[in-house]
Amino acid sequence: MGTQFGKDLTEGSIPKHLLLFSIPMLAGNAMQIGYGLVNTIWVGHLVGENAVGAVGVSLPVLYVLFGFAMGMSIATTILVSQYYGSKDYRMVEKAANNAFSLALIIGALLTIAALLSSDLLLRLMATPPENFTMASSYLRINLCGFVLFYLGILINFTLRGIGDTVTPLAFMSVGLGLNAVLDPFFIGGFGPFPHWGLNGAAYATVVSQATALAVNIIYLNRKDHLIAFHPRKLVLDRHLTSLLFKIGLPSIVQQCLVSIGSLFISTFVNSFGSAATNAFGAVGRVDMIVFMPALSMSMATSALTGQNIGARKTGRVKEIFRWGVLMTSSITILISLIVVFLSRLILMMFGLGNDPEVMDIGVSYLRIVGSCYLFFAVMFISNGVINGAGHTMITMIFSLLSQWLIRVPASWLLSSTRLGLNGIWIAVSFSFAVSMTVSLIYYFSGRWKKSTVIKAPAILPLIE
Repeated sequence: MGTQFGKDLTEGSIPKHLLLFSIPMLAGNAMQIGYGLVNTIWVGHLVGENAVGAVGVSLPVLYVLFGFAMGMSIATTILVSQYYGSKDYRMVEKAANNAFSLALIIGALLTIAALLSSDLLLRLMATPPENFTMASSYLRINLCGFVLFYLGILINFTLRGIGDTVTPLAFMSVGLGLNAVLDPFFIGGFGPFPHWGLNGAAYATVVSQATALAVNIIYLNRKDHLIAFHPRKLVLDRHLTSLLFKIGLPSIVQQCLVSIGSLFISTFVNSFGSAATNAFGAVGRVDMIVFMPALSMSMATSALTGQNIGARKTGRVKEIFRWGVLMTSSITILISLIVVFLSRLILMMFGLGNDPEVMDIGVSYLRIVGSCYLFFAVMFISNGVINGAGHTMITMIFSLLSQWLIRVPASWLLSSTRLGLNGIWIAVSFSFAVSMTVSLIYYFSGRWKKSTVIKAPAILPLIE
């Protein structure tokens, strides 16, 4: 029954599985990041550099919520991939519907809390006055679409957990295509549309996400898919909810701690003025694009690891790791060279060429941080194996170490020296190296294999 809806990753060539699995996922991640990228390009050219800065300063707040959605989606992927690997399709369907129920309830509560505190957070981040008003309205509109984002990412991750990367790609392309069409009209007020400025970019994103989600749900329901979204099946199961939080909580904490850490980094950057804020908003988008190949390969690595552990084939995981590192390193080195040597050209795409100060700050970031992208890419692969095995608590500890013992304190200390902003960039780069080192040490210790407990008929990870 269930095999018609997914792909068995426990047999056959591992590099082929990684490649075929990660390419649609890479395209899918590009679609997701494309929402923000398209917005930023249009905003930079139609509204101005302060609007780009307003988008950048809003993102850390959004990422705190997105971190929760990502954490729960990762947990769902781990559960679903292991159930699918053990061919327990009834539990795949049950786990997916349980996750959907939680998304609707918790997503609504988080949205309300974020709307009530958004302006306070922007003030605590020392948002420059030139950016505050635009950032406030842009943030509020995006927050109203959080539940749509949560459900969309959850469905896509669940599909990937059963080996299907093509369906998420198809429906994300619908959203991005609509976003790209709506952006200039909503932002610039062309034709019959009002001139909404930066708010138009937020409206375009919410409308596009809603449309893509609706089309996705309709398609899955008409096919009577294994993870179709049926309201009558949205009943919370106590055991699955408990298990989902046990696996998901470390991922949620990890994602949120990274996002909260970004709030601090943004605060340090904002203290240097609007030019720094504007530049940081643009380079953040570049980072997101650069990380896509490694993130996609990490998700593929996690899905393959989960299914193979579910099928009791842990010996294949070492090969998954080796091929994942080889593939992602090759791509990341090439991208890193492009970012370092063509940094000015890249930043001009975001409409930053009119202010030499903004351009110089952005170039400095890309040359310092861009030369260290490989560290982060390798860490993605080893963490993908560790997460796929169910050890999400371990990767949470790694994030704590990198973010709160290295990046945030070092950024604060170095930025107060004559290094200034470059001190922050150096701290970020060093944290990449630390993250990679501790993750590799844990992977090569082999401890990730020892705390996975297989129970018939379900395969459940034991959280440390």
